[in-house]
Amino acid sequence: MTVDDVLSNAGALGDKRRVSVKDRIACFQWTWYTSTMATGGIANVLAATPFQAQWLYVVGTIFFLFNILLFIINTILLVMRFRLRPGSWRQSFTDQFESLFISASDGRVGTIFINICQYGIPYTGPWLLRAMEVLFWIWITVAIFASSAVYLVLWSTQVFPIHTMTPVWVFPAYPLLITAPFAGNLINSAAKINGVHLIHGLPVALAAVTVQGMGFSLSFMVLAAFVYRLMTQKLPRDTQRPGVFISVGPSGFTTAGIVQLGGLASSILPSEFMEPGMVTHAVFILKLVSAMIGLWLWGLAIWFFIVSVGSFWKYAEPDHKSKTSFQMTFFSFVFPNTALVTATYQIGKAFRCRAIEIVGCVMAGLLVIAWIVIFSHMLRSIWRRQLLWPKDD
Repeated sequence: MTVDDVLSNAGALGDKRRVSVKDRIACFQWTWYTSTMATGGIANVLAATPFQAQWLYVVGTIFFLFNILLFIINTILLVMRFRLRPGSWRQSFTDQFESLFISASDGRVGTIFINICQYGIPYTGPWLLRAMEVLFWIWITVAIFASSAVYLVLWSTQVFPIHTMTPVWVFPAYPLLITAPFAGNLINSAAKINGVHLIHGLPVALAAVTVQGMGFSLSFMVLAAFVYRLMTQKLPRDTQRPGVFISVGPSGFTTAGIVQLGGLASSILPSEFMEPGMVTHAVFILKLVSAMIGLWLWGLAIWFFIVSVGSFWKYAEPDHKSKTSFQMTFFSFVFPNTALVTATYQIGKAFRCRAIEIVGCVMAGLLVIAWIVIFSHMLRSIWRRQLLWPKDD
C-alpha cells in the first residue's frame, strides 16, 4: 500500500467521523416504506394460510405488530429529515427515483388496515368492525386522490426516458390495488363474527371492485410499456432489477381480492338483489365469474414471476463476480410476491384444490425466509454505513 492510499483511507475515515446522526437521518427516503410493505405482506400471507395453527397466528401477530412499529419509525425519521433539511419535502416529489415511492406510505397504511381486519376484528367487539368500514371509505377516497396527484406531479415535473423504465412506475397506483383485498378481508372478518349485517357489505364490495379495476387497468397499461422497454432496451441494470418483481403485484392483488369477494357473495348480496328470487343464481354466477377472472389474472402473475426470476439467471453462473450493494428496493423480492401467494390461496380455495393451497404454503415459507435474509442485510448495511450515509445511500 502506498502513502497516497494510506492518506486517502485516513481521509475517508475522517469524513465518516464527521457524519452525525442528523446527517444520517437526512439521508432517509420514501423508499424505506418498502420494508413495511414487505413486513405487512408477510403478516397478510400468514393470516390467509389455508392450514391454520395457533403458532402461525402468533407469528403472524408478531409480524403485524412489528410492522406497525416499523411504520411509525419510518414516518418519524422521514418527518425528521424534512425538518432537518428544509425544502427536501418538495424535492422528494421532483426526484426521478424517490418520487415514485411516495405512494408506498399510502400502500402500507392500507396493508395495516388489512392486518387489523385479519388479526383484530375476530377477537374484538363490533366497534372495530364499524370503525374499519369507516376507514375503508376514507381509504379509497385518499387512495384515488393520492394516486392521481402523484402521477400528475410526475407528469408535470419529470421526464422519464423509456430506457429507464421499470415496473416501479406502477408504484403510485399500488394503493388502488389493495382496495379489493381490503374489502374482502373486511367482509370476511365480519362473516366470522356473524356481523355482516353491521356493515354495508354490498356498497363496500362494489366500491372495491370499481377502484380495483381502476388500479389494475392503469397498472396494465404501465406494464405494457415495460414489455416494450424490454423488447427495445433489454433488461434493466443490476441495481434496478429487483424492481422487476413489482410487475407481479397488480394481477396478484386483483386476483386475491376479486376471488375472495366472489366467494363471499352469499354473505354480501341482499335477498332481493337486482331481481326478486334471483339471489341464488346471482351468487353462483358471481362465484364462477370471479373464479374464472381470477384464474386468468393468476396466470399473468405467474408469468411475470417467472420472467422476474429469470432476469437473475446470470447471478447463478459460476463465473459471475460482480456484486450489487444493498438497496431498499431489494424488498421488492418480497412484497409483490405476497400478492401472488394470497392469490394462489384464493384460487386453491375457489376450485377446492388442496395441491394449489400446498404450493401457496411452500411459497409463503420461502417468502418468510427471503424477508429474514433481506431484513438482516438491511441492518448490516446500516451498521456498515452503506445505508443512511451521505453520497452512499
